[in-house]
Amino acid sequence: MAADAAGADRLSPAALPLFRELGDLKRIHSATAPGSIAERLFVSGWAALVRGDAPAQVMAQVVGAALVSSRLGDLDLAALQALGAGDGAVDVLARAFDAMTADLDPSLRARLRRALTQGRPTPGATPAFVGKLARQPRAGVTCPGAPRIVLQPAENHAEHCLMVAVYGVLASPWHGADPVRVFLAGMAHHLHNADMPDSGYSGEMLLGDLLEAVIERAREASLDELAAANPALAETIREALAPIAGDQTPEARAFHVADVLDRVLEIEQHMRAARLSMGIVLDEYGLVHDGPVKAFHDRILADAGLA
Repeated sequence: MAADAAGADRLSPAALPLFRELGDLKRIHSATAPGSIAERLFVSGWAALVRGDAPAQVMAQVVGAALVSSRLGDLDLAALQALGAGDGAVDVLARAFDAMTADLDPSLRARLRRALTQGRPTPGATPAFVGKLARQPRAGVTCPGAPRIVLQPAENHAEHCLMVAVYGVLASPWHGADPVRVFLAGMAHHLHNADMPDSGYSGEMLLGDLLEAVIERAREASLDELAAANPALAETIREALAPIAGDQTPEARAFHVADVLDRVLEIEQHMRAARLSMGIVLDEYGLVHDGPVKAFHDRILADAGLA
C-alpha cells in the first residue's frame, strides 16, 4: 500500500481494497461478547491506554489485531490458544497478517507484526465516555434543507473512531507522520459525541454560532473524565487533537486521510451491498465451495433455479 508515485504524500487507489476490508470490522460479530470487533477494539484500546499501557504498544496491538481480524474474525490469539492451537496460534495470526499487509510500509509492517504475539489489548475499566460512544449512532447522510438518509445497521462513534485510528496509522508513512499520535487523534476525535447526539451536517448548520461552544463543552466533559482516571494521558490526548482542526502537520494530514475515507467508504459499503448479485456470490466468491458433496449441492441449486 504505497503512496502514489507522483508524490510521497498522495493516496493511491490501490490502497482502497485494504481499507474497505478493514471497514467491515464494524459488521463482524461473534458469540464471545456484544458489539462488533471494531467497537470492542475501541473499548479495549481505551482500557489499555487508561491503565497506563504505553500508547505505542496499544497502537501496535490494536492495528495489528484489526488487520488479522479482517480475515480471522474473532479467532484471535486468546481464542486460538483456548481451542488448543498452542504455539501454532501465532503462526495462524501471522499468515492472516501477511495476507493483508504485503504492500504496507516495511518498517510499519514489521512493527505491527511483532505485536501479534501480544494479542488484542486486555479489556478493563474505562471512563464513561467510552461506553457512550459505543452507544451513540452516527448521523447517516445529512444535508441542510434535506431529509436525513438513514442507513441500517447504523455505525456507532466507537466504530468510526477505531477505523479512523487504524486507517490513520496505515496512512502515516505517506506523510512522514508519527503513527502513535495519529492513532490517538483517531481514537479521541469524537469525544464530544459522548454527550452530543449526532445530528450531522444539518444539525451543525442549524446550531450556527453555538456549534463550537457546544462541541467544546462536550469534549471537555470527556477530557475531564479522562483526567480523573489518567491525567498524563488526558494531556497527551489534548496534544494529539490540537493539530487536526487543520491540515498543516504530517499527523493532521494522515488523520484527515483516515477520517474522510472512513466517512465515505462507510456509505459506499451500503451501496456495494445493494449491488450484490447471486453471480458474484456463487461464481466469484464460491459460496458453495469445493468439497465432497459440491456436485450434489450444485444440482440442488440448479433444480431450484438458483444457479
